[in-house]
Amino acid sequence: MSEERFGEFVLVRRHEQGHVAELALDRPKAMNAVSTGMARSLTEACTALGEDRDVRVVVLTSTHERAFCVGADLKERNSFSDADLVRQRPVTRGAYTGVLQLPVPTIAAVHGFALGGGFELALACDLIVADRTAVVGLPEVSVGVIPGGGGTQLLPRRVGAARAAELIFTARRVEAAEARELGLVDQLVEAGQDREEALATAGRIAANSPVGLRAAKRALRLGHGLDLRAGLEVEDAAWRSVAFSGDRAEGVAAFNEKRKPQWPGE
Repeated sequence: MSEERFGEFVLVRRHEQGHVAELALDRPKAMNAVSTGMARSLTEACTALGEDRDVRVVVLTSTHERAFCVGADLKERNSFSDADLVRQRPVTRGAYTGVLQLPVPTIAAVHGFALGGGFELALACDLIVADRTAVVGLPEVSVGVIPGGGGTQLLPRRVGAARAAELIFTARRVEAAEARELGLVDQLVEAGQDREEALATAGRIAANSPVGLRAAKRALRLGHGLDLRAGLEVEDAAWRSVAFSGDRAEGVAAFNEKRKPQWPGE
């Protein structure tokens, strides 16, 4: 496993077996609160991972034992002028969209607190694995703002408009069991097992065609919310992008020869 640091607070681990990259939030003294510097580093790390054709899956993790991410750095924000806040906005927005726009499947491994922007980072992923210590929520209206890292758009897509409204308007925290019941997370595991399970799932995903995975994610994301006719056109375009690829030829050959495919990735 190789490691690469982006700034002071973001660590990328590339797992040698399986084409899985781990994007680790590593600001333990602040429970991974997202500062301006951390946001810049997240954006840079996501850009690098998105351009790395060897990466097939990204797992978003935390190095803090009791928190995934507690959201925006409100201590930093407290010192801001209005002009500072305006200047910071595109920087922090870039971090959330960086995760959201990763072209490969993404899995968040959540334990402890995932609140505000921290939960929005998880919502930006395709799947969320949480352990039984997880506490999630979007409490922004309780401090006079709104979820601004994608929460007002991503949460209703996950749980429906009315449920999202209730959670955002009440600003309440949701513990792990209820979070799983409501669909706020996709898989619930025993305490301390979120990272292990997310990496195991990532390994299973990464065994598949990298060309197919990117195209399938593109179709899922672009087609969501469209009417059926438009969605099927998105799907057809994605199919055409893989139908004549080296991965498709290798996949069919491997199936017929009863062997594991050796994906060319093109």
